[in-house]
Amino acid sequence: MKGKKVVKCVIDDNMKLGVQAISLVEFPAIEENFVALSKVKLSAVNEERRMLYGPALIPDKYILRIDKETGEEYYIVFEKETVYQCAHQFMLKNLQHNHTLEHKYALTGCTVVESWMVEGESDKSRHLGIEAPIGSWMVGTFVQDDNVWSQVKDGSVKGFSIEGVFDNVSADMSLTSHEDVFVKALEEALKEMI
Repeated sequence: MKGKKVVKCVIDDNMKLGVQAISLVEFPAIEENFVALSKVKLSAVNEERRMLYGPALIPDKYILRIDKETGEEYYIVFEKETVYQCAHQFMLKNLQHNHTLEHKYALTGCTVVESWMVEGESDKSRHLGIEAPIGSWMVGTFVQDDNVWSQVKDGSVKGFSIEGVFDNVSADMSLTSHEDVFVKALEEALKEMI
């Protein structure tokens, strides 16, 4: 992280900025995968619930970005209050159906049906096996589309990634290149160890 620019993402009160969609991706920029609930026993009935649970945003997490034009590396970060605002504005603007696949293709048949903020150690996220920090925005997405659900089951998509406009700068949380970012993060870790 040393020597890299940090951009704090913020939104406005009149709801022109903020999260516009949630993308299902193989490599989430927040580095947290979701939990897919399938074949859950409901009373005596055994059927697929087709629910995905995971963090949409984690507060104060530095997320490495690479400027596509200059190649400059920098970090973006969302403070706890901004995460809170994003979560509420997403629901207030009725964007629950706005999903994409890998930030490229609009999806139908995916809906956020649960949305909450992690508020303590007894949070529902803990019961789902997700160790998201307090202040994280968690979502539960119901997947109706058979093709999308197949991609979840085969591991082609593993997490959520937000799409939106923040502080007058468009922020696509997908990684420019997962391998590039992984290598850069590894290099940073090695430098800090030396």
